[in-house]
Amino acid sequence: MTTSVDAAAVKAAQEKLDAHLREIIEWHFAPDSGCPFWLDWAKKAGWDPRKEIKTIADMQKFPHFQDEWLRDLQPEVWVPQKFKGRPFNIFETGGTTGMPKQRIGWDDYKVDYSEFSDKISDEHFPRNHYWLMMGPTGPRRLRLAIEHLANVRGSSCYFIDLDPRWVKKVISAKQFEHARGYMDHVVDQAVTILKHRRVSGLFTTPKLLEALAEKIDLWDAGIRGVFCGGTTMAPQYVRFIVEEVLEGRIGFYPTYGNTLMGLAASVPLRPEDKFSITYYAPQPRAVLRVVDPNNTTQVKGYGEWGRVELTTLTKEFFMPRFLERDEALRREPRAPYAWDGVAEVRPFGAMEKNIVEGVY
Repeated sequence: MTTSVDAAAVKAAQEKLDAHLREIIEWHFAPDSGCPFWLDWAKKAGWDPRKEIKTIADMQKFPHFQDEWLRDLQPEVWVPQKFKGRPFNIFETGGTTGMPKQRIGWDDYKVDYSEFSDKISDEHFPRNHYWLMMGPTGPRRLRLAIEHLANVRGSSCYFIDLDPRWVKKVISAKQFEHARGYMDHVVDQAVTILKHRRVSGLFTTPKLLEALAEKIDLWDAGIRGVFCGGTTMAPQYVRFIVEEVLEGRIGFYPTYGNTLMGLAASVPLRPEDKFSITYYAPQPRAVLRVVDPNNTTQVKGYGEWGRVELTTLTKEFFMPRFLERDEALRREPRAPYAWDGVAEVRPFGAMEKNIVEGVY
């Protein structure tokens, strides 16, 4: 498939990213604005990123960001000097066993999801109406982010809580009847809301969407758009959701996102995509690369599988070259995005081993 983005647009996006990168590096490594972790890191590393990092290619000078840093260190080490004294949100990711990774933040989630609002249609997510989120709330950024997105569109949101840590725990212990019972419990609550309240927009995971559609006719219940995040959606499963579950008449917006990146939106499916979903990072705030897992300085070719590497570049959070536990196909830029995309995201090593995804 040839790119639908011209070379000038790609070059302009690259220049915008490099300019943003220099601003973020200056912010995080200047003594009057940087956070204790990165200021201390630069002292120990013995080089000044403000002098040596000028383009995204220079980021290879950084080692891979270690998730242990987000598990082991107290949250205040990540507070930029200029944010000192401002209470922060603490968001968690993972944590099925042991200490979860934690990211602190202030307004990033609002910026990420406000931008996403421009990518969804009023036909599928009518303004000044009601949403339902059936997914992980609690310590997860998603809870506040989805409510903010609904609010940006003049809407209010109902919530059905889901604890994915518990589901993964019982599935790992092969207690499948407990997992099914918990899933039924979550879905039954959503059915009750849909029967008694007017809801037009739904956020959930693919597996829960499928289970919900078995219990209630989503179109008749008023659902016009589904915003779906979470996990692996192979082309044949996407086809099943679009054609069977949503009957080709409810808008489907798959996303790839997490607490550390924000939100990568998908481009609308075309017939030639054959239900293969491609996501594009929210550049310049975050950058995704598909790298060779055995040599992570090398980017894979278009159409090739590789490990997903994430760099996050905001004033609240700087995270260079984090290797996600995901793999994906590298895809060409596609309008309106003038940078590479990642497609058919799945757990890293999915073809070699069994991965427990639970209700995702």
